[in-house]
Formats: sequence, C-alpha cells, structure tokens
Amino acid sequence: MLRPLRKLPMSALKLSTLCSEHACFRKTKIKVLSLTWQNTSQRNYSYAPEDIKSLRSVINPHISRIRNIGIMAHIDAGKTTTTERMLYYSGYIRTLGDVDDGDTVTDFMVQERERGITIQSAAVTFDWKDYRINLIDTPGHVDFTLEVERCLRVLDGAVAVFDASAGVEAQTLTVWRQADKHQIPRICFLNKMDKNRASFTYAVESIKQKLKTKPLLLQLPIGEAKTFRGLVDVVTKEQIIWKPTSDLDDGKHFEQKPLLETDDPNLFQEVQDARNTLIEQVADLDDEFAELVLGEYSENFDVIPAEKLQSAIRRVTLAQKAVPVLCGSALKNKGVQPLLDAITMYLPAPNERSYEFLQWYKDDLCALAFKVLHDKCRGPLVFIRVYSGSLKPQSAVYNINKSCTERISRLLLPFADQQIEIPSLMPGNIALTVGLKQSATGDTIVSSKASAVAAAQRAGRDTGRERRSGSDVESLLLAGVEIPEPVFFCTIEPPSMAKQQDLDNALSCLQREDPSLKVKLDPDTGQTILCGMGELHIEIIHDRIKREYGIETYLGPLQIAYRETILNAAQATDVLDKTVGDKRHFVTTGLEVRPRLADRAMTKPAIEYAPSVIEVLPKELQGAIENGITNSCIQGPLLGFPVQDIDVTVQSLTMHPDTSHTMVSACVSRCLQKALKKAGIQVLEPLMNLEITVSEDHLSAALADLAQRRGSVQEIQSRQDNRVVVAAVPLAEMMGYSTVLRSLTSGSATFTLELASYQALNSQEQSALLQRKMGLV
Repeated sequence: MLRPLRKLPMSALKLSTLCSEHACFRKTKIKVLSLTWQNTSQRNYSYAPEDIKSLRSVINPHISRIRNIGIMAHIDAGKTTTTERMLYYSGYIRTLGDVDDGDTVTDFMVQERERGITIQSAAVTFDWKDYRINLIDTPGHVDFTLEVERCLRVLDGAVAVFDASAGVEAQTLTVWRQADKHQIPRICFLNKMDKNRASFTYAVESIKQKLKTKPLLLQLPIGEAKTFRGLVDVVTKEQIIWKPTSDLDDGKHFEQKPLLETDDPNLFQEVQDARNTLIEQVADLDDEFAELVLGEYSENFDVIPAEKLQSAIRRVTLAQKAVPVLCGSALKNKGVQPLLDAITMYLPAPNERSYEFLQWYKDDLCALAFKVLHDKCRGPLVFIRVYSGSLKPQSAVYNINKSCTERISRLLLPFADQQIEIPSLMPGNIALTVGLKQSATGDTIVSSKASAVAAAQRAGRDTGRERRSGSDVESLLLAGVEIPEPVFFCTIEPPSMAKQQDLDNALSCLQREDPSLKVKLDPDTGQTILCGMGELHIEIIHDRIKREYGIETYLGPLQIAYRETILNAAQATDVLDKTVGDKRHFVTTGLEVRPRLADRAMTKPAIEYAPSVIEVLPKELQGAIENGITNSCIQGPLLGFPVQDIDVTVQSLTMHPDTSHTMVSACVSRCLQKALKKAGIQVLEPLMNLEITVSEDHLSAALADLAQRRGSVQEIQSRQDNRVVVAAVPLAEMMGYSTVLRSLTSGSATFTLELASYQALNSQEQSALLQRKMGLV
C-alpha cells in the first residue's frame, strides 16, 4: 500500500551525501537539489534538523485544549506571513518562509507562489504550550471569498489581521460580515506596525467606526513605523522588547519584564490609563467582573489580578460583545508569540460553542464535509470537521445529503500540502479523509442511516419526507455554505475533440473542489461555458487545467453575466397535443406572470396556484409544473440570461389521463416563455462596489476615469496620506481596469471589486447590448 511521502528536514551535508550516493539520478534533479542547498544556506536556521517537531508528535489533548481558528483579512494584510511565523515559533518548520520568495508552507500552489497571494485555504495543525491548534489560512482576494465562507463555517474562532497603516479595508468588511453570520468570536491583530505611516490609533479608530464593534486594547506598541521595537501587555503591565542582532534575527528571543515608571514615564502613564479604560470597558460588559471591581477592588484598580481580568476578557470575547486588539509585525518577527498566547487564552474551545443539533446526535458521529481536494494518487481528499462522536479508518459513514453510504479508508492530519496518517479523529478536530467519492462541500456525515433516523426522531422530525422546509434542513442537517452567483463567464474549448472528455473530467474535479465555479453547456452552440467570480478566478482555473491536467485549453472573451426581468404583468395560454407511440399527450395550461417588488433579488420564481387549480391538482403533478417553470427561467426570452424577480400563478391546467409529467413540464415551460415575452423584458446588469485607494496627486485622474465608466462616486474617505474612493460601477465598464488604473497612477493605486446588486439597463444601453449579442455591431 502506498503511503504519502513526507518532506523531512535535511541538513546540507546529508543532502550532498544523498546526491553522491544516488549518482543514477538525472542531472536536472541534481541541479535542483544543489540550488536548494545554495538558497537555504543563506537563511538563518535557529533549529537543528533533529529539533524540528514531527507531525506525529502533535498532541491530542482534551477537547477544552483544542482551538479551531482561521486567519482572515483583506488581501496583503499579512495573513500567510503571520501563519508562517506561528508554525516556526511552535517548532514545526526550520526556516522562516517569505511570500515574496514563494516558499511559505501554506501557499503551496504554483499559482500562489507566482502571484504572491493566497488562492485556496490551507489547513495546518500544530501545538502551542499544551494546546492543539487547527489553523486555516484563508484568501483575501474577493474572487475567492467562498473559501473564507466555507472555512468560517467549521471554525470556532478567528484572527482578523489588519494592515496598521490602512486599518479596515474593503475585504475586511466582507470577511467580518461572514464571521458575524456564523457568530464566530474573534481577536484583532494589527500587523505591519513597522511599516511607514503605520498608526495604532488610526487602525483602532477604524475598527470602532467601520466594524461597529468595541475594541479592547490588550497591548500598546513601543514605537511605530521604523521605531517599532516591542509592545506592552496592558493586562500584566509587562513590556516585551525584541532586540534583533542582525537582519537575519528570527525573533525567537525577546526580553520580557515589568514596565516601571523609571523606564519611560510617558509610556508608563499611557499604559496605566489604558489598563483603567480596559477594566471599565470589561466591567460594563461583564456583570461578574463588575461585581468584583465595585466590591473588592473599588479603591484601586492596580491591584486587580491579571488572571481575573483575563477571565473576564475571555467571557466578553466568547459572548462577542467586544474584540481584543493586539499588535506586532509578522514580517519583522515581532508580536507573534503573544498572539499565539492570546489565541489559546481568549478564543473558544469546540465544547464552548453551542450547537443545537448536538443534542439530537448525542455521542453518535456528526461531521461536516467543508472542502474537497483532488490528489492524483489517492483521489478526492475531503476535509471534515467532527462535532460529536469519533472516526476511525476503514469505517463506513452515511452521507445524509446524498443519501448514500461510503467507506473512509484513511484519515490524514493536514499540514498544508503534506499529510500523515492518523489512527482516529476525536470530537472538535479537523482532518482529511480518503475514500469518500460522493461527499462534497456542505454535506453532513453521520455513522449510519439508523443514526440519522434516530437523530430525526429526537428532533421530532421525519427524515423520510421528501419535501422539507428550510428550517427543518438547518436543524436536522448541518447548515451548508451559500454559494454566490458567478458574474463572469467565457467559453472554454479543448485543443481537439479527442481531449473533450479529459477536459470534462478536469472541470468536474475542479467544480467539486470549488463550488463557486459553474460549468454549463450552451444549448445552441454546444460550447462549454465557464462561469466564475472574476477575471482572476477564471485565469487561475485556466492555468490549473493546463498545469495539473496537461490540457492546453482556449478561452473565449470574458463576458458579463446579465439577468432579465419583466416590466409588466401578462397572461398566456398554451396547448400541447402530441402522440408518441400509441399514447396521446394532451395538456392545456394558462399562466400569469407579475414583476416582484422586493428589496432582495430572488433568482427563483415564486409559484402560486389559483384556487380552482389547487383543488383538483394531484400533488405528484406539482413537481412537474414547478420543474417546467424553473427550467424556463434559466434562459430568458430576450438574450438567454436567467430571469429573476417574477411571480408566476398557474391559472388553469387540463390534461389527458395518459399525459406524461415530462410533457406537462414542456407545455408549462413553453407557456411561460410566451407570457414573459408579452410582459416586456428588462435586462439587468451587475453593479459592483468599487473601492480605490489612491494618493492625493492622482485622485483627479482616477475620478475622471470613473466618470467615463458610468461610475457613481458615493464617498471619498481619508486614510492617512491617501484617499479612498467608494463608488458603484457597472461590471461591464470594469474590464481591464487594473491596467488602466496602474497607468493613470504610476502603479501606486489599488482597488477592490465586490458584487453589490443588479440594476436595470437604460433603453439605449439595452439596445446597444442587444445589437452586440446579435452580431450587428
């Protein structure tokens, strides 16, 4: 049986010996090894090879000493660098990797290392001071926001990383809202305190104003920007100072001592005031601590024990009434060890999160599959989080969503792209499984079908019902992940028809890995359509097909995912009379469509039945009617885009007894298309929230360009020496915008795009779009 290869640390001497002993290796391989030796010899190794911890040494403590956390932030805030430092200080890697050098543990994909960004979330497991930490490093780019969503779904806590010179940025708001949705306690880490224009005060104020939360300052920086050299723990009044002896200093050694008034009177007074403010904030939010403060320690806050204050901060954090704020510089190796201590001290253990469904499963297995990877040798690897019960290799499990039984052949502990086999998985942990062929993101895994039925009975529900309300699914099953609708699409073609099957297989695997990627077939041209969240998303998929599956595909031009809706109410009738074999299929139907006036766009039609129809309509026919209506809304009558925001009423339906359900669906679908045409079609285009960070010198040029793109400027904010332009712009006007913005601002500006809503095109734009689609322009 093949076992996964492990990348073991190896000294340069052993490496050269290995090369000489295996002279039969190809020359190219020997060159690669020697290059690695040359590069790594320049690094500062603080650990000897034998001192590196093995993944097999990861502790398996009580559930109260497990932390499942995620690192989330805006792009380029320093998530991956922070993760790298955590792994280094916990003793699991020998060198400090760098995003710019492309040698970090969690950014292991070729595309990530080339671009210097995180594209897919990576899980690592390590221990820190008798705590086991299951950590997931998530992407910051808006195109990969689903990666953040599905990871937060299974995490118990999160670390929000901020650029101290920028504060809260566009994607910070997005990931913060996602954490709010899943009710995840979090702590804030103000990174890049060594950066020019870094401002602790500004970053804290932006957290307070933009995130509408209460920051608890647990640390104060000693110096800012180039003078940043350490921090003060406000709770214990200790100063932690790093004194690097050279540029290669790894930050493992620092001086920690009580802060005295003689050291720095101004800083001492600042810390004293900050501690008193912290005590008052926590007392306002925690009744138990308030009683303590008002009673035993009312005369002097200075004598309040640090342990009492830390316990109160933990209770406030778990109740999500406030967020602890820490600071440091991951790149300069400062502040990461106190951050790890804060993770174990203030973020919850799995048994401190309340999940309603656990009372129904009791000690039976209950797990959630939240991510899928494809391995060429082992097939699909499914990430699962175990909520109750335990898992062992070679055990059969039941997938409630797919209604099928599968067998787990092996359990693996993840360390980015490396894994080791483990004998069991206990509650509260995250691991990889081998052998699950059907399971996908959002599936609930239990020990058996009988276990699922027993859980349903305990919950007072019947799993045998084919139709369940949304609340039933959320209660009985573990809530899945909301998949956002794609906004870009393009055609993708193989180099020859002989490769079409290989391309279909590759796309099937990629879709299972990435649910935000949609693949469909154009019914008119027979071409494969690739739908994604943005230009970068589609570019990455194209590159992965080439590198991982060896298929040179051709992409058509990127196109916008428009939608259609109706302007007026309309009615239509249709008759289908067809004889197939010796059976006559006869259906007459009448439908009414109306525009829906709702605040939130709804892609699925709301279906109603007239009283005269519902009285005589068999229940088994409802599925056929609704299937016909839903299928008809997939392609609108004007440009073939999905139809949204409509209400459909079935006014009449008569049929011959021998008529099949398929013919009923076809008749209803055709009738709806007639009604939509009568109602008048309005094309909707995606409207994006745009945030541009630009210097004062280039602000006017950026604003003038926005005006030409039908952009609507909503606000211009100040961020240190820069300006932040918040605007709404149609996606159709943003093709290739990154190149234009770089040219206008000499490469100094950055921007983020996020789908806001769909808005109606004016008649002139709609007419021009129609002509382009028909090839008249």
